[in-house]
Amino acid sequence: MADCLTLKKSNCKNCYKCIRHCPVKSIRFSGNQAYIIGNECILCGQCFVVCPQDAKQIVDETEKVKVLLQSGAPVYVSLAPSFVANYEGVGIGAMREALKALGFADVEETALGATIVKREYDRMINEEERDIVISSCCHSINLLIQKYFPSELPYLANVMSPMQAHCSDIKKRVPDAKTVFVGPCVAKKDEAQYYEGIVDAVLTFDELTKWLKEENVELKPEMDNSENSKARFFPTTGGILKTMAKDNPEYSYMAIDGVENCMEALRDIESGRIHNCFIEMSACAGSCVGGPVMEKFHRSPVKDYMAVSRFAGKRDFDIAQPDALSIKKTFTMIEKKLPEPSESEISDILRQMGKFKPSDELNCGTCGYSTCREKAKAVIQGKAEISMCLPYLKDKAESFSDTIVKNTPNGLIVLNEALEVQQINAAALKLMNLKSDKDILGDLVVRILDPKPFMDVLGTGRSLHDMKVYLAEYGRYVEQTVIYDKEYRLIVCIMRDITDEESVRAKKEDIGRQTVEIADKVVDKQMRIVQEIASLLGETAAETKIALTKLKETIADE
Repeated sequence: MADCLTLKKSNCKNCYKCIRHCPVKSIRFSGNQAYIIGNECILCGQCFVVCPQDAKQIVDETEKVKVLLQSGAPVYVSLAPSFVANYEGVGIGAMREALKALGFADVEETALGATIVKREYDRMINEEERDIVISSCCHSINLLIQKYFPSELPYLANVMSPMQAHCSDIKKRVPDAKTVFVGPCVAKKDEAQYYEGIVDAVLTFDELTKWLKEENVELKPEMDNSENSKARFFPTTGGILKTMAKDNPEYSYMAIDGVENCMEALRDIESGRIHNCFIEMSACAGSCVGGPVMEKFHRSPVKDYMAVSRFAGKRDFDIAQPDALSIKKTFTMIEKKLPEPSESEISDILRQMGKFKPSDELNCGTCGYSTCREKAKAVIQGKAEISMCLPYLKDKAESFSDTIVKNTPNGLIVLNEALEVQQINAAALKLMNLKSDKDILGDLVVRILDPKPFMDVLGTGRSLHDMKVYLAEYGRYVEQTVIYDKEYRLIVCIMRDITDEESVRAKKEDIGRQTVEIADKVVDKQMRIVQEIASLLGETAAETKIALTKLKETIADE
């Protein structure tokens, strides 16, 4: 399986879209990368179709075919009948001319092989008296039954596919020929590799188109018609039935397309309620004209059906019917390696995912699995990771953020652009003496805070940081930071209560002021004392000076 579909790791973006669309969940995620599980894959190509990053790629066999052309052997193309829907307005003649220009010996329609196969289906129903017959043209359906419904293998028609029947017929007619099948299917590459010696290589329509462009070979818009071409109906839903005789009155004939519908039909058969019927099964919705390569690049179900219908004739191709034994094909069970986990293991993983009771199992399908239990099984089998659960991640993230918001000492308020309160934490409620967030949620912030800072931030787009605000109504001082989140159109206000810090600062200022006042009083008092002392000293000195002067004068007079 890995030889047909590959993963381009650099493109894989961990979106889980492939696992959501994989009908058998054969994709493993590891290290945020998707890996195809070969022994579980049925090669329906849905992962290739839906991948938005083109991380799933079909292995190109163009070089392999070029080597065949260089080998000297005549190389014949078996062209799938859906070509007329893929290449609008181009008939088999124009296709033959273009492909011969690439070096092919000849081109024939796979519908020739389809004629052989449908005749064998009619013979089996009429001669072998089988209870149920399931068509085996679609390799993906064959793989589905071999891997997931092995008890239905006895009902699977043990006949070659049209591709194999046609290529076998070519090799009988041209013994040294090499054969290349060209069609809209990924699974045919695996079928050719598994059943060696019949089909030497397989190209998709996309690979052929690229090759034609590289060689500058243009397809001429020329149609050709033949009444002996009824099997051209094969690539449409119910197309096999359109070509069959359906002449056994004891049988019911039905066509089912799409893997999910086919799986439901197989479960019906398993129940034992279905008998005497021929079931045409196609993995692709709309059958081969809805094939993965066509669906990826060319999806027009009504237009494509009309193209096939107009091209198909009313009678069978003129081709000899080989011996039934020569076109037999054996199908065996393909065992899947991953064991079924126990109930206790599933319960343990569910608990790790936060699913403790049935009501916790949302079964939202975001991870790609339809139920949480299926996802738990995939985790045990190494196919999925617990972190792929979106509700789990959401709850984990919310729990983490809620823990931070609830336990931070800072007040947090979130507003929308209309300045309405969207969220408020316990610390903010306490700051503003609110009993419950219900008292303010949805109301304008003006009810609890001055709206001016919020209006300024909203108007300018510039945040305010560590702005000191006194909330007079609440008797508190806060450091307020207001941030505008343009992406989510929210305004976030963070408030740090600095009331105690302001009280301590105010007390220090008061003490400092009182100290200054006391110091001023002491200085004033000291200055007065000094002045008084100076005054006293001044008076005494004057009196002494007068006395000494008088004494000096008296002495001088004597």
